[in-house]
Order: sequence, then C-alpha cells, then structure tokens
Amino acid sequence: MTTEETSAILQELVTLLGSGRCLTDEDSCNHFGRDWTRFATPNPAAVLLPESIAEVQQIIQLARRFNTPIVPSGGRTGLSGGAVAANGELVLALDRLNRIIDVDPTSRSITCEAGAITAQIQEAAKSIGLHYPVDFASSGSSQIGGNIATNAGGIQVIRYGMTRNWVSGLKVVTGTGELLTLNRGLLKNNTGLDFRHLMIGSEGILGIIVEATLQLCSPPTDTAVLVLGVKSMGAIMSLLQRLQGQADLLAFEFFSHLALEKLIAQQGLRAPFDGASPFYVLAEYERQGEHSDRELEAIVEQVMAAGEADDAVVSQTIAQAKSLWQLRENISETIARWTPYKNDISATVSKVPELLVKIGEVVEQRYPDFEVVWYGHIGDGNLHLNILKPDSMAPEEFETKCKSVSEELFKIVDGCGGSVSAEHGVGLLKKEFLHYSRSKEEIALMKSIKRLFDPDLILNPGKVVDMDTAGRGDS
Repeated sequence: MTTEETSAILQELVTLLGSGRCLTDEDSCNHFGRDWTRFATPNPAAVLLPESIAEVQQIIQLARRFNTPIVPSGGRTGLSGGAVAANGELVLALDRLNRIIDVDPTSRSITCEAGAITAQIQEAAKSIGLHYPVDFASSGSSQIGGNIATNAGGIQVIRYGMTRNWVSGLKVVTGTGELLTLNRGLLKNNTGLDFRHLMIGSEGILGIIVEATLQLCSPPTDTAVLVLGVKSMGAIMSLLQRLQGQADLLAFEFFSHLALEKLIAQQGLRAPFDGASPFYVLAEYERQGEHSDRELEAIVEQVMAAGEADDAVVSQTIAQAKSLWQLRENISETIARWTPYKNDISATVSKVPELLVKIGEVVEQRYPDFEVVWYGHIGDGNLHLNILKPDSMAPEEFETKCKSVSEELFKIVDGCGGSVSAEHGVGLLKKEFLHYSRSKEEIALMKSIKRLFDPDLILNPGKVVDMDTAGRGDS
C-alpha cells in the first residue's frame, strides 16, 4: 500500500473502532505483531481490537476494499510464525472478543468467543463438574480461536486427541466479510461437506474464527504422576508399551537431561531424584485402586531390573504432581532465552524408534557445536527437537544453519511417513518444507480452497502456502 492508502484506511478504522482500539504506537505493534518466534521483526501498520463479530466483518470488508492484508492474532503463543505481521499488515487481535456465551451441562458444551483464554474455558467447565481436556503449558495465555486455527494438541493427546476432536460448532468470517455458522454445535449432522473441519488447523488463511462451541467430558479422577530416569530412547518406547497394557494413561511425555539442567539453572526447580539419567519420562495416569498401584510398581521394578531405568518417583499429593509436571511444562519457557530453532515432528508411534535413531544420528553429526534439547509428547509420536542459539551467533546466521539441516531431518521424517509439523502449524517457518508432508496435488488443492474463501488473498498472506497474484497459486 502507498502511504496515502494506509492513511485512508486507518482513518476509516479509527472512525469504526475509535483511536483506543486502532493502535499504531511502537509498543503495541511490537507486542501484537509477533508470536513466540523471534526470527522476523514485527512491522504492522496498525493493531485492531474489535469487540463484536459485526466489527470483524466491517474490518474485513474495509481491508478488502483497500486490498490490505490482515494477520489474525490470538494469544500469540504460536511457534511457527503464523501470527507474525512483518510487512505492514493490519493485525486483527481477538483479545476483546473473550466472552463465555453459554455453558450447557445438558449438552456438555461451552460456547465462547474466539478470544477466550484456554484456562478460562477449563475453569468454566470445572464449575459444572465437567472437563475441557485440551491442555498445554500456554493454557493461561493462549486463546481458543488460535488453538482451533492451529488444531492445538498438548499434553493429553494420548487420551483425548487434538483440539479438532472437541469442536462441535464454529462461527467464521471469511475473506469477503461473510459470516459462516458451521455445524451449530450438533453431535450428528450428516448434511454434506463439513467446512468446520477446513477451518480447524487452517491458521487463519481461510477465515477469522470468531466463536466456537466446544464439547466437554467427565474429568479424570484420582490421578498420579510417575517420573522415571531412563537410559535410552529405546527404553522410553519399551516403557510406553508396558504402561499402555497396565495403566490408564492421560499423558506420556519425555525430556532430555539437558532440558532438566536448564530448568534447574534458570528456574531453580529441583531434580526429581538424586541421580542423573540421559532422558526422563513423565507419565500421568488414572489410578484404579491398590491393584493398579501394585501393577505399576511391578512395571517400574521390571524396567529397572532390565537396566532400562535408573530411578523413579510417583507423586503422593496433588502438590507433588504439579511440581513434577513443572519439569516438563516449563521447558519451552525456560529455553526461550536461547531463541531455539524448533523442530516439531511426528510419526506413528510404531515408527518412533526408527525415527529417533535416524534423527539422532543426523543431530549428533550436524550439530556438534550446538546445544540440543529434546522433549515432547512421545506417547502420541510427537517429538520436539530444539536447537539452542549460541549467544555469540546472530539470529540470521543461526536460522540459516538450522534450516540447512532441517532439509535432511525432514527427508527422514518423510521416509518414516511422518509430519514436519505435528502441532505447531506451518506458519512462516515450516512453509518451505510443507512438501515433505503434503503432495503437490494436496498443496494445489489447498491453494484453490484458499481462493474460494479469500478471493482477494488478504487473510494471513505468506503463511502455510504462497499464492501468486495472477489468479493461480504457485506450485
């Protein structure tokens, strides 16, 4: 846009929203123009804070008239650059669309606006004795619209699945400003194509999610947390197989000793036991009485007798369980100061041992001078490989070095039938690697679908797929 065009649309936006909700100051632009990634400098033209669906529609219609790109912004906790506005876009922040509209114990559902915080939804469910089970470390700041747009996973996917499993209705504003009401919160609705599922995981390139209806379930009861120090990745998978046969698992997580060292040094957390192990497993499970306790004890004794584990601890109180969970959930926040380059990969659980061996060999060979932190939701096949930037290295040089190795890693992921982005989304950072998980034909269809919902290509441009401006998507 020219300076005159920018000035003209900003004048109309101020008329629509008022100067207090159309922000152009540097602090606001820096805060709202980025997510948790730090590889692009935010540079939005303005930050918009609508308070109604009608205002979102009017903003989209104005943006369309002025051919101005829009970047939707939720809690800005994303890790793939999907909410970065670096090229003079308008940031459409959903922070003020945050109401819980309805809590329905009969339908076991919650209807809320897109800016509602995940933890707020969890508390609303708890108030009627029910449970919203999609949970992760950023639940205190992430927004449900962003969770849905990225199909967020988290720590209990092994039991409850991804966000997609819990969305029974959506309201979405398309790139033309049209409001779509999708599925109406129905559990059974067999009336043709379900556009709701196109929007889930679409990262804002098809429409702006403004309202959602979420299903709830009964909460787990009498849970406990087990942490073991294990000697190898192979031992982790062996332990998973043993536990799956005997324990009602809610979560099965792992992290490396380097991750634990960073937590102890940066946050003052205590190690779970005196000895050190190469890797640690955290398993949360639902207790089924003394019989299940004895079975779990037997499994722990077996893996230790087999030389697969060094030590173990089981939570005895809720406070201790929360303390043990901090060892896993606080990792991402702790290592953020090293501007980590994140690889969020997955495979089917049966393919994880093969993937781990092959990835491990490449990492050891290609990253000899970098600190490498492993952690992830290994119980559902999701591994987080974090390369930490040396303090002396410029971010641009670091990103270039990491990307060159990512090509090699993603070829391995492709060979194992896996995904280059298990739960973080594609955004900016994984866009050029999308072809390792999606075929040329699939990518072409994605671009065609985007043109149907966003014919002027104003919604989150440059994310997920690149589009040309001549009516055809790039191949």
